[in-house]
Amino acid sequence: MKRKRVVEGFRSAAETIGPIKREMSLFAVTRGQFSMIDAIFHCLREIGPSQISVWTWTIAEYEVEAMAGLMSRADILGARLVIDRSADHRNATIIENWRKQFGESQVRICLNHAKIARVWNENFRLLLRGSMNLNFNPRFEQLDITEGGEDFALVERIEDELPVLPRKYSRVDASNATQVGKAFEQSQLTMFEGIKTWAK
Repeated sequence: MKRKRVVEGFRSAAETIGPIKREMSLFAVTRGQFSMIDAIFHCLREIGPSQISVWTWTIAEYEVEAMAGLMSRADILGARLVIDRSADHRNATIIENWRKQFGESQVRICLNHAKIARVWNENFRLLLRGSMNLNFNPRFEQLDITEGGEDFALVERIEDELPVLPRKYSRVDASNATQVGKAFEQSQLTMFEGIKTWAK
């Protein structure tokens, strides 16, 4: 049976998340004092050298340094980035550096707004998901971490099914990679054509 914990976190990722254990299940609410990358770093310190995957919508300017720090860690044995197509243009340099370090196939472009990470090795399969971006944001954020289970397997399968798009691709290619067409009728999607995402 999974060990369930709920935490209201006011301090660091290490103090909020605590020890990583098999079959753990954690739900935490923070004030944004740590980021998704901080949570990944804590997991790496707890379980040792691992593979990771990171899902994000975009990489803001102030997150580039955090991403560079992530890529420089010796305890990351391999890494996959699942990122929205809009970020591929805004963050071309950091994404190209990711390809050079981890391999061409380790960047999956699609239509994405999910904030998810996996951290795994021979002993642990951790799935992290929440509202957090890649750097800290001082406002309410939430984070779930589970070890093992079907949720990890689902995300792993979806990642593996995402195609590696060629360098020159269209929005239609990214949409097809995401399989948006299986969730909506074309008439529903047509009304959003030409509208800037999150236009204000």
